[in-house]
Amino acid sequence: MAMLENYVLGSWIKGDGTGQELYNAVTGDVIATATTKGLDYQQITEYARNIGNQNLRKYTFHERGRMLKALALHLQQHLPKFYQISYQTGATKADSWVDIEGGIGNLFSYASLRRKFPDESFCIDGESHNLSKGNSFMATHLLVPKEGVAIHINAFNFPVWGMLEKIAVNILAGMPAIVKPATVTSFLTEAVVKEIIASNILPKGALQLICGSAGDLLNHTIDQDVITFTGSATTGLMLKSNPHILSNNIPFNMEADSLNCIVLGEDVTPEMPEWDIFIKEVRKEMTTKAGQKCTAIRRIFVPENKIEDVQIALGKALAQTTIGNPLNEKVRMGSLAGQSQREEVKTQVQKLLASSQIIYGALDSVEVIDADAVKGSFISPILLLNQNPFASNEVHEVEAFGPVSTLMPYKNLDEAIALSKKGKGSLCSSIVTANHSIAKQYVINAATHHGRILVLNADCAKESTGHGSPLPLLVHGGPGRAGGGEEMGGVRGVKHYMQRIALQGSPTMLTAITNVYQQYAKGNTDSVHPFRKHFEELNIGDQLITEKRLITEEDINKFADLSGDQFYAHKTFTNFDGTMFERQVAHGYFIMSAAAGLFVDGSDLGPVLLNYGIDELRFTKPVYAGAEIYIRFTCKEKLPQDTKPALSGEEETDIPKGIVKWLVEMIDETEELVGVATILTMVKKLKG
Repeated sequence: MAMLENYVLGSWIKGDGTGQELYNAVTGDVIATATTKGLDYQQITEYARNIGNQNLRKYTFHERGRMLKALALHLQQHLPKFYQISYQTGATKADSWVDIEGGIGNLFSYASLRRKFPDESFCIDGESHNLSKGNSFMATHLLVPKEGVAIHINAFNFPVWGMLEKIAVNILAGMPAIVKPATVTSFLTEAVVKEIIASNILPKGALQLICGSAGDLLNHTIDQDVITFTGSATTGLMLKSNPHILSNNIPFNMEADSLNCIVLGEDVTPEMPEWDIFIKEVRKEMTTKAGQKCTAIRRIFVPENKIEDVQIALGKALAQTTIGNPLNEKVRMGSLAGQSQREEVKTQVQKLLASSQIIYGALDSVEVIDADAVKGSFISPILLLNQNPFASNEVHEVEAFGPVSTLMPYKNLDEAIALSKKGKGSLCSSIVTANHSIAKQYVINAATHHGRILVLNADCAKESTGHGSPLPLLVHGGPGRAGGGEEMGGVRGVKHYMQRIALQGSPTMLTAITNVYQQYAKGNTDSVHPFRKHFEELNIGDQLITEKRLITEEDINKFADLSGDQFYAHKTFTNFDGTMFERQVAHGYFIMSAAAGLFVDGSDLGPVLLNYGIDELRFTKPVYAGAEIYIRFTCKEKLPQDTKPALSGEEETDIPKGIVKWLVEMIDETEELVGVATILTMVKKLKG
């Protein structure tokens, strides 16, 4: 019998002894054992910090993002193998797609997210602040990778996605990871990590895997580490309360199973498309992954006058769900992850039966296709009905982590909102409604108790990712029982693995430190126009001071005629009494256009390929006829772009290039700013 290996200290190592037996959830056969006995967790964590962290933090965001992309492409080449192993967890092909290709999708998403960051190993966080009248003292916030390791303790239900959605974030941030999947399905996680390590894409020490007990791992954490946990609220609370974690203020991000809910709006009737959308969404969330999702719908709130119709419709929908061997193409719901999980679900349902009744399904019988219902970990979808949700605590406190959900009535929207909050915090909630007012009232008032809210109707149902789908660029987490944490969330998630500092000093010094030009820093001027320099030749702070241009009444009138902007302030004979202006004022966009005329070098073809856009354009002072303006034009930031590879058999056509951000300061004869903007240009590189 195979024993799973742990990837630690740069090698694949088997634990000591026989280990825990792992089962094929469909057949009940033993397929492997797993143990971490004999592993030295102090060595493992120190290796991650001293080797993995030091290696990763040397790379820039862009380089780390390209690693994630390469890793995603590599893993895609091994999908058939991953799917075959995934079936042994009881997952159907659709379930496995969410887990495997959804996880790989997270790698792609965070690879693309690198473009939101500079080509540095650190980044500025938010706006900079001028702290002095003389413009010589300022401050900004800086984010640098923490010097520790990210420890991910994951649940059994998504052995691939649970790992990849987390490591994508910490690797982009510049931190290594130790992944501890739930032992029961760790054989699939091990298979994926085998391919990750074999690819040699990640630097040494960036990823370690533990298949088995976490032992005293958490006792070897330090203040620079980050711990994430996915699983039951009870286990999460126990881990989070570890005295070592509390005394060292170690960040602990918890995403706990929660009593997520869906609400059918009072406006929805059986004749509306939203009715079918609601029924399909509930069925999908009850049966996908056999209900073993932290985001699955556990509580269903329906207007009391529609409770019977919904009960009938849900019963018919659930009856269409074929259960059995995931390898059979007719099967739509597989098994639970194991026999122990099935017993746990039955135990929790018994608790719910104290105040509810089963209206669909059964605890002890289930019809299956191409499988043995006893040997396999199969269970029927179970729909319960609770007629008095305000008088019952169990339905808002007890979670059966399987295809189990409870139908409950409400009298009005205020009651629906109050019932949604009785779960004491959830990962997500949905409301199905075509009424904008109902949707707004629910969202604004229920938002305090949910991490995510989906408003579902006929407008978005076709392309909606659904109630139970966390997305890479959105936060995944929730308040209260749901753990109080956040995962993913795009840029927000990356910052979770970085240390934020407030940085103070002169604009010139902070420019040198951040490699982003700070307003009022000393510029670099030379005889070469900035637009004559290739991407590599440009330095942050390269600056052009232009000649002056007189703004005339004729200029303003011509621009008004050309643009069609005849706003009163731009007309010659307007009565300006009671307005903000003294007399005819130049268009802000004309001043910006005139600025371009002053700083653009268009003598012949050069490295600048095109204008890419304008950010943060502000007009700070009226410009009247007779004013003279000039431009202080400074290279602010450089963002490289990847060259797109040529298709097979075709010539290379993509031009090696990068995006350059320029600070444009428009200044009048009194040396005051009349406008400021950041423009972006696409600039050719000397080489690819």
